Amino acid sequence: MPKPLSLHADRLFSSDPAHRAIARELYASVKSLPILSPHGHTDPSWFADNQPFENATALFLSPDHYIYRMLYSQGIDMDAVGVGSKAGPSAADPRKAWHIFAANQHLFRGTPTYMWMSYVFAEIMGFDVALDETTADLYFDRIGELLATADYRPRALFERFNIELLATTEGPTDTLEHHQKIKDSGWKGRVVTAYRPDPVIDPEHEDFHDKLKLFADLTGEDVHSWKGYLAAHRKRRDVFKTYGATSTDHGHPTAQTANLSHSDTKDLFHRILKKHVSPEDAELFRAQMLTEMARMSLDDGLTMQIHPGSFRNHNKQVFDAYGRDKGCDIPLPTNYVHALKPLLDVFGNEKALTVILFTLDETNYSRELAPLAGHYPILKLGPSWWFHDSPEGMTRFREQVTETAGFYNTVGFNDDTRAFLSIPARHDVARRIDANFLARLVTEHRLPIEDAGEVIQDLTYNLPKAAYKL
Repeated sequence: MPKPLSLHADRLFSSDPAHRAIARELYASVKSLPILSPHGHTDPSWFADNQPFENATALFLSPDHYIYRMLYSQGIDMDAVGVGSKAGPSAADPRKAWHIFAANQHLFRGTPTYMWMSYVFAEIMGFDVALDETTADLYFDRIGELLATADYRPRALFERFNIELLATTEGPTDTLEHHQKIKDSGWKGRVVTAYRPDPVIDPEHEDFHDKLKLFADLTGEDVHSWKGYLAAHRKRRDVFKTYGATSTDHGHPTAQTANLSHSDTKDLFHRILKKHVSPEDAELFRAQMLTEMARMSLDDGLTMQIHPGSFRNHNKQVFDAYGRDKGCDIPLPTNYVHALKPLLDVFGNEKALTVILFTLDETNYSRELAPLAGHYPILKLGPSWWFHDSPEGMTRFREQVTETAGFYNTVGFNDDTRAFLSIPARHDVARRIDANFLARLVTEHRLPIEDAGEVIQDLTYNLPKAAYKL
């Protein structure tokens, strides 16, 4: 017999009755608020073309590195579950790939993915039995039937999820054609872009020189001169703003910033244009460009996000075969106090600039990040990210950050996902965790219930709206 699938109404709430009752009340006050998803990696073509998703494998497995990295850790090839490689789309049979996923549900027990998928299967797809080997075909066929209906097309799901805004992330050489198509369609859903300039900022990016050429072609600027290079960034940022961008995003290996003299910067720029760049020069150029991006944000109003501390694409074989962003990121120790000081010396006291800091190094929460954000006007703390986007990670974040930075130097929750259907699931988890955390403060008589009610409204809706200028 298949196992039943059900979501407990009090999931993620305390087992203590008094604590749980307050958590329920707080959660109920924000459960139905619109979703703001100001930073993510969903495919804008889904909303531009509004075509049906192909099948369960294409919808759930192929785009979600949380899923296939776990399967890969158990010796299951990514191609076998439908993940395309540099050679082209996967040749795997979608049904067989789905059977592999179904047979390995036990691997996800206790993980955030387990919670997200349970929510999607129960709340969005309407299943009341769990996915396993015996129900794999039932799931695959029923999901296929649903995806063929108008109610499960991307735009319909966007509206059903009550998404007020969803931001995708594009590179500086992206033509943004899908965003133009959305704009021309007359559809009311708000899907905007965000400027991720890493490919033309990181001299160690494998496509750096090719991307620079495209950068020049798109902007008409001489990007091999320092003046033209900066002008090209400003032009592309302006174009991104016409497609709704309110933010930039920077996935540097470290949080290092620099404030070199004009002549030193020009010399450095000419060195990084050479075919062989030293690691020291590559790091220094990335550092200088964070400061340059902050300067541009002060001018054009784009909120700046820094996502450092990830050794990206750690598995060389996977990178060589499948490319970037295939679940091979590994957290690194990250310094912020010394690394950010050059940028903060120039812009730290600006009231019109917002820089949101993320981390994969939780040891920094109370030691560096909360004290920095608790002082400098430009700094805000982004939510728990990647490996820490979990009930435990979110709770640790609130526990270690709140005492120094408070709630109002944070920016609520953004889901940072490639998996479209997980968006409501992730936001539901975040709202429950915040409700539970605030309820604890109330039961310990550290916060009046009225204040907790205001805080959870702000964390859910008002703070992200303000931080991302939505």
